[in-house]
Amino acid sequence: MFLKHLSAIFVSIATIRSAYGRACSAPPSLCAYDLTGAFTPKKRATCAGGQTVQNEACCAWFPVLEDILPNMFDNECGDEAHGALRLSFHDAIGFSPSQGGGGADGSIIVFNDTELQFPANSGLDDPVNTEVPFIQAHNVTPGDFIQFAAAVSLSLCPGAPKVDFMMRRPMPLAPAPGPDGLVPEPFDNVNVILARMADAGGFTATDVVALLASHSVAGADTVDPTIPGTPFDSTPALFDTQIFIEVQLRGTQFPGRQPGQGEVMSAVTGELRLQSDHLMARDSATNCAWQSFAGNLPGTQSAFATAFNKMAIIGHNPANLIDCSDVIPGAPPLPANAGPHLPAGQTQNDIEQACATAPFPTFTAQPGPATTVPAIPQV
Repeated sequence: MFLKHLSAIFVSIATIRSAYGRACSAPPSLCAYDLTGAFTPKKRATCAGGQTVQNEACCAWFPVLEDILPNMFDNECGDEAHGALRLSFHDAIGFSPSQGGGGADGSIIVFNDTELQFPANSGLDDPVNTEVPFIQAHNVTPGDFIQFAAAVSLSLCPGAPKVDFMMRRPMPLAPAPGPDGLVPEPFDNVNVILARMADAGGFTATDVVALLASHSVAGADTVDPTIPGTPFDSTPALFDTQIFIEVQLRGTQFPGRQPGQGEVMSAVTGELRLQSDHLMARDSATNCAWQSFAGNLPGTQSAFATAFNKMAIIGHNPANLIDCSDVIPGAPPLPANAGPHLPAGQTQNDIEQACATAPFPTFTAQPGPATTVPAIPQV
């Protein structure tokens, strides 16, 4: 089924490339493009469905939104939403000014026979297979759709910030795929990860830690393939700060029988801890930034949105893109009872203090027996 859908998208590549490649002869500030490549004067516009947008070209994304919310995401912050968010990072970060790669260009789909073989991209064939039919149905470029789907996925996760969406990424052209090794691995040390992220998009250490807030709505499928869908924190359907609290707890157990590569002991039954997250919470280059997000949802939301927006345009000149952020819905707020906390069975003494300049914030443990986190239902 995957190959069938993928071959279909290649049939329309020429059409998409032609549509996105038509030029506007007017100054860039006066140009706007729709999905067929036609340009219109930039102005506030009312779409056919009654929505108001800054740029008329963005109206074409409302049918895409209305399609993927129920038919791709099932209107929930579940497995498909988590996969879309992971895919956006892996597509974008495969870029280096010196080594190659196209950045957030959809090459992970168009050149899947190369990029999906990279070990860091293990498990991404599922979200790729999911997204290809929607790309084909709406005749948009893979680079645009990947970032659009990620932005929309966040809108389904209570507590998530609203992030930007820019359209008009062109089709990736060979030799767009960068070499293997551009996507950080969970067993990489902090210095390697920070250097890679700085090279890919000028990310600071705080940017990198902020991006890891995405692990609050994520799980591991391939680190230990015997237990797919193992969450990284106890609230994988909520964009909150529990990841920054729970990774700071002293690890005591593995969720599976044998640890996978890049896995260290976690503190909560049913939870998987990545070695890279563990080190980020304890390394002197990042531990105070990590601690600053624990219990600080507004700060986490703001820093994550800034870093995500930077990531989503890697490899592109923003002046050549159209801002369609007004198409992206806002996420619902966190439930009233979803404040930051220690998992039941943990105490403040279980926190492994790492930041040298300030104590870790104090949190109250949830009542009841020790927390056990269920696996994320797999599609």
